[in-house]
Amino acid sequence: RFHHTSTSHLCSCSKTVSDEKYQDPFQLGRKDLKNLYEDIKKELLVSTAELKEMCDYYFDGKGKAFRPMIVVLMARACNIHHNNSREVQASQRSVAIIAEMIHTASLVHDDVIDDANSRRGKMTVNQIWGERKAVLAGDFILSAASVALARIGNTTIISVLTQVIEDLVRGEFLQLGSKENENERFAHYLEKTFKKTASLIANSCKAVSILGCPDPKVHEIAYQYGKNVGIAFQLIDDVLDFTACADRLGKPTAADLKLGLATGPVLFACRQFPEMNAMIMRRFSKPGDVERARKYVLQSDGVQQTTYLAQRYCHEATREISKLRPSPEREALIQLTEMVLMRDK
Repeated sequence: RFHHTSTSHLCSCSKTVSDEKYQDPFQLGRKDLKNLYEDIKKELLVSTAELKEMCDYYFDGKGKAFRPMIVVLMARACNIHHNNSREVQASQRSVAIIAEMIHTASLVHDDVIDDANSRRGKMTVNQIWGERKAVLAGDFILSAASVALARIGNTTIISVLTQVIEDLVRGEFLQLGSKENENERFAHYLEKTFKKTASLIANSCKAVSILGCPDPKVHEIAYQYGKNVGIAFQLIDDVLDFTACADRLGKPTAADLKLGLATGPVLFACRQFPEMNAMIMRRFSKPGDVERARKYVLQSDGVQQTTYLAQRYCHEATREISKLRPSPEREALIQLTEMVLMRDK
């Protein structure tokens, strides 16, 4: 699913060098994610056949399960750090399931807001069943996630993960607005990126660390790792919107420009091509704006600058997670930061 990169230069990040270190994170986390999608479907016990069909459509087991993977690896890394326990607790695995459910519900709603017609290389729920039913399906998945969350029975965890749902809504509102002031614009973009993408990873990591270890310092490490990886993930996503071909990406390219969104590559390009300011303010709504903006971005160093920024966030994530006791899971989390930077879809 990802390009595999040489990991020889990672040794500096870590004090231990062993064969375990080079395990594929997806192999390492796979045992804890076995039957993940079947378990999600059990949470979505549905009375109507149509709603069941809609829910099953996205939970088809073909996704990368990137978020649950990070969550179970973080759970193990924190458990080993705390008392050398190599088991993932049932409640920690539940957090991974809930994270994937919240993420998928947000995708269903995003596709309605964006009037998107493809996602992961297939038609969106709103295209097949219509917008109204898609909104309800997203709501239903969120409500099932909330029931699963309540079952964990820990008020701290409930409070940490409901923050994610609030952030998703606030992030969507931030995306619908834009800033006139150029300096404020980048801060606005990064805040939107945190709320829409990184908050879910940060707070899910924090939740499993709370369940596995009483030390608040560890909770902060887990949160900061998730936050930094999450922001880097979205920055690379914004780069791929300009550099990937549509069939690799599973959705149309320049999609963000067509939605009127100025992402990292556009904001960096704007420094070299100030005439883009007017286009950003009118959200690329005039005929020819999208193509011109795309051309400016590719002529500028916007893509390189955004990639460089993502590297800085990944470096910070590695710095944080390296504070935990060495373990194969900790090394896998370090390796995941490399994979985030190298992905091509």
